[in-house]
Amino acid sequence: MTTIEYPFWVWIFFFAVVLIALFIDIGIVNRTSHVPSRKETTAWSIVWVSLALLFNVFIYWQVGTHHENWTLATNKAIEFFTGYLIELSLSVDNLFVFLLIFSYFKVPKEFQHRVLFWGIMGALVMRMIMIFAGAELVERFHWLIYVFGAFLLYTGLKMFSDDDEAFNPEESRMISVITRYVPITKQYDGSNFLTIIDGKTTGTLLLLVLIVVELSDLMFAVDSIPAIFGITTDRFIVYTSNIFAILGLRTFFFLLADLADRFHLLKFGLAFVLSFIGVKMLLPLLAEGLMRILGEANNSSFALFLQKYLHHDYKQTEIYISLAVVSGAILLSIILSLIFPPKKEKNTIKEMEEDFT
Repeated sequence: MTTIEYPFWVWIFFFAVVLIALFIDIGIVNRTSHVPSRKETTAWSIVWVSLALLFNVFIYWQVGTHHENWTLATNKAIEFFTGYLIELSLSVDNLFVFLLIFSYFKVPKEFQHRVLFWGIMGALVMRMIMIFAGAELVERFHWLIYVFGAFLLYTGLKMFSDDDEAFNPEESRMISVITRYVPITKQYDGSNFLTIIDGKTTGTLLLLVLIVVELSDLMFAVDSIPAIFGITTDRFIVYTSNIFAILGLRTFFFLLADLADRFHLLKFGLAFVLSFIGVKMLLPLLAEGLMRILGEANNSSFALFLQKYLHHDYKQTEIYISLAVVSGAILLSIILSLIFPPKKEKNTIKEMEEDFT
């Protein structure tokens, strides 16, 4: 996996694009708390996806012109798009968890937008720490990539075998731990996260919801970030693709809230993707083991293939295969979900929405 250095101005440009987009979204379009319409959420979904794709073009142009290597530029653009696609797909699970959280706490719809916005702002910081720490550890201790691979393979296989295990706030120890250390009132105070009770500053119920959302996103990042490391260890690509995916999560939440239960087979598509990436990360270890068994002097076609693989001669092919497998598995699972709806119609999500409309 090729890791390159990016000029400082490229990082500044990325953060400027993100912050300006967020300012326009929350500071102008959504300045007052309201329930976004279907037309509004559709328009903003197009905006966030288009913004990510345009940034992908920018990466292609910047790498190509700066390094005068358009093959490298193509590889980086594909790595960004693959990572973006993986994170965006894994975020569908986040949507269902957020629905459960909002339903359990009966969060008014006009305040959900505010919670998701600050949740994303927190994710910008948390994921940067996790990604840069993870990349640094992988560079110093390369064997960690095999640990990530084994973890993803285990997670993928577990997703295949397990029944749906939805987040249940009533049984969550997370909430009891939070309320033990953070004073929280059991009431909302408009869109405020803090309120004054008996002269003391106390967190509102909306603050508890925000903390639970942040911690839930952190748990999802444990799966998604290693998955992108399976595509590339380039910090810039991993972080930017990750952030652009979660930027649109708030909008996609309102757009897909009544559709998420229809993609019941997406779970298996994501399980396949995680398993595939896990195996891909473990293949170099397997290849090294086979070469030791065959011996360095072995001149068989299989041994020569392994040597070329270990020397990254097939890097270009690997990138295209990863993109094809990830996009194909996700697209196929969505199409099959629509063709073969669940036998028992699940109205869980719509019932949740009715509970807090």
